[in-house]
Order: sequence, then structure tokens, then C-alpha cells
Amino acid sequence: MITVMSCGRVLFGVLIAIISFYISQIYDLNYFRLIGTHPKHDFDNVARIPYTDLVRDDVTVDPLILTSMELYGFFYVYEIPGYNSSEELDYLKQFFDLSETVKMKLAVNKHNTNNVNVYRGYGPLVKNVGSQYKELFNIGPHETTPVYNSTDNVLDKLRTLSKERNVWPVTQNNHFDEEFKRVFTSGFNLRRNIATGVIRSIARSLEHPQLIERFTEHEFSTLGLRKYPVRTSVNKNMYSRFDKTTLSELEHEDSTVTILATFSNPGLQALYENSYRDVPPSRNGFIVNIGTLIEDITDNIIMAVRHRVKQIDHVRYSIPYFFNPSFDADISTSISGRKTKAGEKYKIFGEWMKDYLPIVEPALLKDKFTDV
Repeated sequence: MITVMSCGRVLFGVLIAIISFYISQIYDLNYFRLIGTHPKHDFDNVARIPYTDLVRDDVTVDPLILTSMELYGFFYVYEIPGYNSSEELDYLKQFFDLSETVKMKLAVNKHNTNNVNVYRGYGPLVKNVGSQYKELFNIGPHETTPVYNSTDNVLDKLRTLSKERNVWPVTQNNHFDEEFKRVFTSGFNLRRNIATGVIRSIARSLEHPQLIERFTEHEFSTLGLRKYPVRTSVNKNMYSRFDKTTLSELEHEDSTVTILATFSNPGLQALYENSYRDVPPSRNGFIVNIGTLIEDITDNIIMAVRHRVKQIDHVRYSIPYFFNPSFDADISTSISGRKTKAGEKYKIFGEWMKDYLPIVEPALLKDKFTDV
């Protein structure tokens, strides 16, 4: 009897233990489910869109992109076949490590008056332009010199400038020269595919398929290699007016569509709920955002996120790609037919760009940059 009772107690104890275990697991599971509803990072709920779905016009991504753009002003593109961010970063670093003599042969006219390239090419580090603190190299879609007609018309000069051909490094290392051009020509085309996919997706969501027609030429589109060194001196204009943070890139909104690679580098911050928050790096993908012009054209449905680059304690690299409307695209009306804010002063994108570029690239362009 004692043995039976002892066994019964043991079995009862085992049963209680098993029940307790499962109850604890249920509570733990519910606990983790509850935690899962609250993102650990401000931007954990930003959409992540597979590249193939985007460029193949999979309509299931449209609501994800639209919601992310409405709430945060950006989203990520990932799972990109054949893309190697490490390779891009390696060649980017190799370029900026070239001698000043080699790089200055590619410099824009503001920094090398022997050259005729104005916007595409090398921009050296300039220390007296406020919160901008970067070294850069711009690449465009054109490999041939545009036909130039002598004219006093500023807009005609700018139209020619928008098609200026690329300049490429020529060193004593032929392999580097060829691979640098290959890697970043491919990178330009890849990002252009993403950007056109983004515009098509937005157009579908807003039921305005004609939106893509404003981007058929995109002459001013640019791939920009960027190096942000650590500051070695104090500049009274390098502090944020918003919160006094030390900056290496001013607080701003972009103009149209930006495809950004930040690799594993921190520093990028986006304005969210009235404070600047750190944006997780793109790693082997891209961060996509739109600018004020697209916000205006889409009747303010899509948000142009304000962002900046804070100074960090080591050299930072990034590659933004700016996808712009055609030079002669009408920007004076929105998709609903409303006159845009830009339309109060400008009819076509080229007119708008004439005033916009010197504001965002003061270290790169002369005051009268179309006079070259």
C-alpha cells in the first residue's frame, strides 16, 4: 500500500510538473508575442522589399511601400541578385585613396579650371561650407559629349550640362581603371532599375500610371560616391540648428527618388516624431526615399523625409543615387491636376534644378555654374 501510495504521489508530482511546464511555456509564448508587437528600434517596421518583386512589378509590394513611405518616408530593398556591396565599398575606398594629383585631374571646373566637367567628376574636401564635410565623385548616365550650341540662354546651357559625359580615373593600374568603371556603371544601372520600379509602384498605388512618363530621359540622374572624414577643426556652422548635433551632411530633404547604400556605416539619421533617429545601415541592400518634388507631385500622399548625417568618430562612406525627372518634364501640376508648389515658379524640371543644385552642392558648383 505504501509503495502504491508513493508511486501515486510521484506520478502526481510528475503530472503537476508537466502541467506547470506547459503553462509556463504558454505564458512565455504570449509574453514573446506581446513583445513582438512593440519594435525594439524606431524603424523596425519599415518595409523590406525584395528586389525581384519590385522590378517585376509584383503588386503585392505596393501597399507595403505606400504605407512605409507614408509613415516613415523610406523603405529598404534587399535580396538583390548579383549585387556585392563589399565590392563597391572596396573600389570606392580605393578611389579616394588615390593621390590628389590623380583625383584632381577628374575634378569639376570649380576646383580645376582646366576641366569642362561641371557636375560629374571629383569634388575635393572643402572645409568652409558649413555643415557639409565630404569628398565626392559623381557619375551620370552619359558616356558621350553632348552637342553644344553657343547660347546665352541659361536653360539651354543647363540642358547641355545635364548630359555631360562621365570622367573616369586613369591610373597606372589598368585593372583598377577597368573594374572601377565596370562596378559603378553596373551599380548605376541597378539603382536605375530600382528607382523606376519605385515610381511604377507609387503610380499603381495612386492610380496614376502616367507618373512614370515624367522620368523617360532622367538626364540629371547621378550616382554619388561619398567619403565623410572625421573633422579636424571646429566650424561654427557645423552644428545642427535643430539640436546642436555635429554634422557632416546638412539637414535636408532630397528632391526626387534616392537609392542609398550606407553599407555597415552608422551616422544617417531621419526625422521621426519630431526628433532625429538613427537609421539602420543598408548593409547588402539599399535605403529608398523620395524628395520634396515627388511629395508635391503626388499631392503630399508620399512623405519626403528630412534627414542628415551626424559626425561619427571614424571615416564614413556611402553611395546615394539620385533618380530625377526628365529635364523637360512638367512639374507644375500634381497627379490630381493641382498646381504644385514648384509650379508657382517653374514649369519644367530643368528650371527647378537650376536653383536647387547650387543650394545642395555649394562645395561642388560655382555660383554661375552654367557659364563654364
